[in-house]
Amino acid sequence: MDEHNDGGAEAFEKLTSLLDYPMFVVMTAAGDHRSGCLVGFTSQTSIHPARFLVGLSRKNHTFGVAADADHLAVHLLPRTELDLVRLFGEKTGDTTDKFTQCAWHPGPRGMPILDAAAGWFVGRVLRRFDVGDHVGHLLEPVAGSAPENLGDLITFSDVRDLEPGHEA
Repeated sequence: MDEHNDGGAEAFEKLTSLLDYPMFVVMTAAGDHRSGCLVGFTSQTSIHPARFLVGLSRKNHTFGVAADADHLAVHLLPRTELDLVRLFGEKTGDTTDKFTQCAWHPGPRGMPILDAAAGWFVGRVLRRFDVGDHVGHLLEPVAGSAPENLGDLITFSDVRDLEPGHEA
């Protein structure tokens, strides 16, 4: 065992594999390009001011579009929309136009918004930074829609068996 790692990495991986995080579909647009993907690495980071962190894999098509975008749209989807989540989790924008296979509309700041979303917000990208194999996008929410009750949402346990369009 590494003298600086007394099994911490293994324990961390085992522990986090037991958690059932909510999953999000994150979409963006820059110029004539749109993209979206399934994202599990997210977190609210501040209440006042409101801030939210989205981690995008460097290997993901959405990462390339997001690099040129000023905003991201973050969607929570009901468990009944598992097929839609599979589209954004298993297909890559490198070879598939996912937007022709789902219902969406242009939203605030030109961001694509999924019609089936239980709730969503558009966030202005305040900062991007390296967080390992992903890049963190710190967002300031600027618009959104939230119902009184979200109901049953898609979580990691619902998508654990997906074949990702890209490696993480």
